[in-house]
Amino acid sequence: MAASLGVMEEAPESRVLIIITGGTICMKPSADGLVPATGFLKTGLAPQPSFNDGSYPEPLEIAVDDAGTRKAVQSLRTPISTYHRRVRYSVYEFPTLLDSSSIDATGWDLIARSIQRNYQLFDGFVILHGTDSLAYTCSALSFMLNNLGKPVILTGSQAPMLSLQTDATDNLLNSLIIAGHFMIPEVCLFFNFALYRGNRTTKTSSDSFAAFASPNHPPLATVSATRTHVNWDLIVKPTAPLPFHISTSLSTAHVACLRVFPGILPEMLDAVLRLPSLQGLILETFGAGNTPGGPDGTLTRVLAAAVQRGIVIVNVTQCLSGSVSALYASGTALGRAGIVFGQDLTTEAALTKLSYLLAQEDATPESVAREMARDLCGELTERGEVAFAHPGREKRRVSGALTPEVESLTALGYRIQEGDLDGVKGVMREERGWLLGEGDYAGNTPMHIASLSPHPQILSYLLASGGSVHLRNRAGFTPLFLAAQAGLQENVALLREAGAHLHGSEIGKAKACLKELGKGPEGEKEWEREERERRRGVWEVVGAEGAEGYLDRRGGNEQFTKHGDGCLGVSGE
Repeated sequence: MAASLGVMEEAPESRVLIIITGGTICMKPSADGLVPATGFLKTGLAPQPSFNDGSYPEPLEIAVDDAGTRKAVQSLRTPISTYHRRVRYSVYEFPTLLDSSSIDATGWDLIARSIQRNYQLFDGFVILHGTDSLAYTCSALSFMLNNLGKPVILTGSQAPMLSLQTDATDNLLNSLIIAGHFMIPEVCLFFNFALYRGNRTTKTSSDSFAAFASPNHPPLATVSATRTHVNWDLIVKPTAPLPFHISTSLSTAHVACLRVFPGILPEMLDAVLRLPSLQGLILETFGAGNTPGGPDGTLTRVLAAAVQRGIVIVNVTQCLSGSVSALYASGTALGRAGIVFGQDLTTEAALTKLSYLLAQEDATPESVAREMARDLCGELTERGEVAFAHPGREKRRVSGALTPEVESLTALGYRIQEGDLDGVKGVMREERGWLLGEGDYAGNTPMHIASLSPHPQILSYLLASGGSVHLRNRAGFTPLFLAAQAGLQENVALLREAGAHLHGSEIGKAKACLKELGKGPEGEKEWEREERERRRGVWEVVGAEGAEGYLDRRGGNEQFTKHGDGCLGVSGE
């Protein structure tokens, strides 16, 4: 089993793309104050040992436009981490750095497209962004990046990287480490040693290093002096077996946000609701969702009339934490008027979600209102939703030398190998989704084991349960590569449908396998030829035939050598 799973001694390195959109983090002082500065990798990262182990590896290629044009750029490598892994990264700077206070849907589109172009080239993405609108951008991207299977972490700082007292180093380094070590398939925000779900965040301070909070949802991860603590039970995993794609039609041009206040005139609200292009309104209300009613209920009637005209109005609380509900009479009146209860949505998430839904081709006021009350990507807590956790997994009795986690992982592995789908479901019901990201001594997750199983229904179940197709074992192999190497065409097809692709370090090996299978030996029997052609067809489904020569173009020093099972492995000189 160890040989077939590609076990090697050397730990793999992850590849992360840092996308610089602008912000304080990459600014420098000038006579007129802080101004954006280019050349961030050279001036801000290369001189720092934490970001540069001094090896100066070969350049990495990044895609710079929608036509697929690639450009080789300098890469750096971090020192080896406590997880026995290095992170190799490159930097892509926007040609024109953006002012975060002026960013709009066009800027969000640029970020989303940059991720899409490079999605198959990197394991994760770190976005450097100004803090003023950082929570808005996080929320927007969470709706724009569909079927996301890799970490996208946005961060910034309250002071420039080159300042003496700055939070930039910690924020960027920890974002880089998390993106390169943990397959958290969400749009996240990292700040002040905490990783948050991006669409749950809001900026709470203009000058404190603890500038962001997630009032209604705990952090996805926290960083201490010794390790990163990931709350895997909180991670939203993709469960639709579909490839990654982006939605770029989002626009805030047709929505508005209005905060009610004591004495607000119904005429003021009516004037806003009668703007010619307005399609939706975020109404920030008091407490649990209340507005000034007045003895004649004029304000409520103004809102109800707007709903009748097809304007979607969403009720969110002005409070930093908590949720709106029909607890008081004024809130109940809003619900009867057709106003959507936004539950515990932040204003940032509500505004961008409403913009996203209104931009859908088949959107109607009714469908948008319905979807605003639904949880799409972890942005709200639906009414009646109960969060279950295993009651004391940490307190379970250890049997022998095995921890409860290892016992569960071992049990799941045996069920997968035996083709016991009911047994797999039983283990998963008890342990829930956290188990799918765990690996054995060789870094093989349940997805790796299932990719080698002759029972595709088990692989299909794990995919539907949120299993990641992008995780690599210690040898650097993905489930897709292992399935192709084993000639399991149905497993390959399932993985490809779920968005799996070869990692950059696997492309050269896959092409070598395809080349080896191109011609049989002298005296080849008919059944041997048929099997060779079948296995070659599997690699073609993987995409090895059309894969561009990644290793060849970047001038890597990998040498291809015969592997025991008739395919080709790789060993570094």
